Amino acid sequence: MSRQSIVFRVGVDDAGPMLHRLSGAHATEIAFGGFDEIDHQLGDILTKLEDLGLQPSERALDLALLAAAVTAADTRVERGVDGQDGWTRELELCLPVREHEVWVGLTPLLERTLNFLTGDRWTLAFRPRVGSAATILEPITQTLADKPKSVCLFSGGLDSFIGAVDLLAREERVLLVSHYWDGITSKYQDTCLAALHERYAEVPFYSVRARVGFATGTVDGSKGENTLRGRSFLFFALAALAADAIGGIVNIHVPENGLISLNVPLDPLRLGSLSTRTTHPYYMARFNELLEALGLGGRLHNAYRHMTKGEMVEECADPEFLAEHAGNTISCSSPNKARFSQDEERRQPKNCGYCVPCLIRRAALEHGLGKDDTDYQLVDLEASVLDSRSAEGEHVRSFQLAISRLRSHPGRAKFDIHKPGPLIDFPQDWAEYEAVYRDGLEEVARLLENVEAKPSD
Repeated sequence: MSRQSIVFRVGVDDAGPMLHRLSGAHATEIAFGGFDEIDHQLGDILTKLEDLGLQPSERALDLALLAAAVTAADTRVERGVDGQDGWTRELELCLPVREHEVWVGLTPLLERTLNFLTGDRWTLAFRPRVGSAATILEPITQTLADKPKSVCLFSGGLDSFIGAVDLLAREERVLLVSHYWDGITSKYQDTCLAALHERYAEVPFYSVRARVGFATGTVDGSKGENTLRGRSFLFFALAALAADAIGGIVNIHVPENGLISLNVPLDPLRLGSLSTRTTHPYYMARFNELLEALGLGGRLHNAYRHMTKGEMVEECADPEFLAEHAGNTISCSSPNKARFSQDEERRQPKNCGYCVPCLIRRAALEHGLGKDDTDYQLVDLEASVLDSRSAEGEHVRSFQLAISRLRSHPGRAKFDIHKPGPLIDFPQDWAEYEAVYRDGLEEVARLLENVEAKPSD
């Protein structure tokens, strides 16, 4: 176990001694000379926005750099090695910012937000930028006259695909923002974007994709971490960067079904950060609070927060197009696991078909389309008894137990929805959250009606 500090140095003269707030932390330094290196680390998103005639503010850029530092710590500090209990890490980020006092004042909000999101203990240490990096963004000469009206997260997943389809079907001029690190995600995003451009050729919409990540070995002694609880902080920050470049108050659409957004733990032991909180209402409210405090115009909005994934599929504005291309989206929590299969056909990275997101996906497509043409690793859930002690049966059995508990005691739903995190910002929505939790589990229950999972002998 060790405390870890990620230190960003920005500018050729950013070389002085570093003041740490987290004592005894092992420091990893990551240096950027100026615009070109910063833009490269952010997946060239600044250049891509400039090519569209859009440029964000220095304040939005500092938020994106903070998100990159969060990503470095979250993906390259191994919980099993550096976590206090095999999970909780003590992480510090040291970052130069243009408006030092603004960011120092927001430190408590940022630390509280990150602690909730990842289940770690975060410490932020801001300092003023050095002279050579006082201004990073040079004014652009040509700006986009007919700017997008909104921004939409576009991950390559089924929910984000539906979100984009619904916006384009009503001819909204939208900017789709994507980020990725691995080639699998990139492939699915490319395929889905190509389909949208072909289908909605007459609708003026835009897209930017950013490859953001840090190489294995960035942090000495740590192989890396695959839980990735902080990934949406980067996604939201990149979307906020794009929204700020558009200017004014801009909706940032976060297409995510309500069941996954709440993410009530199926197993009583999987509380807190053991269940992801990437789009939890409390976390999104804190991020919006941050954007407002920074004076940035973007505002996160999830129009599907009270809908199950099946309802999203069923009510999609372009059902025939969705039916044709749903199989080209990725929902799996870890498609890379296919690489370890000895079966050459199954080895290709794809939706596994048996993790929690895949089960919800399968249930949703059956509910909304009456069919599911996705090529899964585990094609037929009913072909044999699944071993609940193995990956292929573990989550099936967890769903079955959660469904049984809720059916036996329906009233517990009003309490269960609060387990992943507080819903204090939306008391008027509690009944809708309760309904989407119940209805979402029942969608999965129909999928698993004839599926058997139990421990192997």
